[in-house]
Amino acid sequence: MTRTHMRPVPPRRALALTAATVLIATNLYSATAAAADDGPSVPPGTEATASAPVELDPNDPDLKLPDGATLAAAKVLDIKTVVEDQSGDERREDTNSDVKFALQAEVLFGKDSAKLGAQAKARIAAIADEIEAQRATRIRVFGFTDNLGSSAHGDVLSRRRANAVHGVLEQELSDSGITYEVRGYGEQYPIADNSTEAGRKKNRRVEISFPRTES
Repeated sequence: MTRTHMRPVPPRRALALTAATVLIATNLYSATAAAADDGPSVPPGTEATASAPVELDPNDPDLKLPDGATLAAAKVLDIKTVVEDQSGDERREDTNSDVKFALQAEVLFGKDSAKLGAQAKARIAAIADEIEAQRATRIRVFGFTDNLGSSAHGDVLSRRRANAVHGVLEQELSDSGITYEVRGYGEQYPIADNSTEAGRKKNRRVEISFPRTES
């Protein structure tokens, strides 16, 4: 749906390229109610993978192609580009199929809080602009915490924070055609070492992900 108001895009921080990795694209989306679920599914990118490959003998005759046989068509691997601002407060991951933003909880919320301030809402509004640019209609908002405190408390706090971010996106986008998946994972699926404060800070985050525009 076309927006009926114009709002300048907030200036974005300079981003610095920190890593590039390769993965096979996964594109799993399911429309659910726009409220945090008590039984969350696995976040994209953390699904179980196949077991370690079996060691092979390169000289085994059974590995040779029979006469007249051909190899299957080559598969194009999805390239993931990871960009993080210098402070580490915001992280963006791009693949051929998806865009994901990870915002550290400290830049969005006060300690042990799920209340968003004006500055935090401006950051989320900038992501809403990107969602509009990609014309995405399926959006995931996932909350995470570190492993300090009880697991139950982390689950509740991460759900409340995910719901708060979802509320701002819904206001900014105001498109009834968009579906949201909003979940809280607590201390599950850390992206850094919880034994250090620097690692715990990265794990306290809210992720917003959506499909890229097909070219």
